[in-house]
Amino acid sequence: MIAQLESPTLDTPCRLPYAVEGLLQVFTSSHRNFFTSVMAQALRISGQGTPVLVVQFLKGGIGQGPEAPVQLGQNLDWVRCDLPRCIDTPELDEIEAGSLRKLWDYTQQVVSEGKYSLVVLDELSVAISFGLIPEAEVLEFLEKRPSHVDIILTGPNMPQPILELADQITEIRRSHRP
Repeated sequence: MIAQLESPTLDTPCRLPYAVEGLLQVFTSSHRNFFTSVMAQALRISGQGTPVLVVQFLKGGIGQGPEAPVQLGQNLDWVRCDLPRCIDTPELDEIEAGSLRKLWDYTQQVVSEGKYSLVVLDELSVAISFGLIPEAEVLEFLEKRPSHVDIILTGPNMPQPILELADQITEIRRSHRP
């Protein structure tokens, strides 16, 4: 019985004989209210010790932005535009457009540095369809990301070129029962 209570420890780090490739996952739907399952995944992974970044491009948050991410636990940073409102139209004033651009630039920078293992880009497809973030920049960003970084993109009407890059596409549909 004593042997069952003691567990040996190894002082050598575990190294895999192969490189682990990050995945590009897309969660899409015809409606915009399906973020819960993606957030649950981010919370679960961060709770296991993996650094996670959640970026909400269209949600406002006074006093937020890249300089003041909300930290959920030790491993999950959550950042929004530093705006007093949610973005729901392609017509932005100069301050709003600047705040969104700053968030996009920040996202590209921290992903390229490899600081996070999982990055969730919420409603990125809406920002693209509004013309607020150029699709070509997103494609270049996805192609150049460090190979170990997992990316989750969410939003309705994801552009076809992004869907073609995706390793996994989850289409969330409402089921109607009589």
